[in-house]
Amino acid sequence: MYVIVEIAGQQFKVEKDQKIFVHRLSAEEGGQVEFPKVLLVDNDGEIVVGAPTVEGAKVTAKVLSHLRGDKVLVFKKKRRKGYRKLNGHRQDLTQIQIEEIVA
Repeated sequence: MYVIVEIAGQQFKVEKDQKIFVHRLSAEEGGQVEFPKVLLVDNDGEIVVGAPTVEGAKVTAKVLSHLRGDKVLVFKKKRRKGYRKLNGHRQDLTQIQIEEIVA
């Protein structure tokens, strides 16, 4: 059984006991979070598509840790003009583990 759920503006395909990285959530480490925006449910080949969400379906997850992602470097240059710009970015992430899927 898997579901497609919207977490912090992004859509993820998740299953029970799966660990995923999402954008930083405001919950503390070790706490529970609930995601009610379930867009699709696949229960052993029986697919239910929401319009826009599936009624009565939700996903419960446990917050494992808060961390920062790898550094992404953005380099801009215009040739023969002496223009060079280097910018770095590290995204704040939260690692969660899916504990329960109610469909």
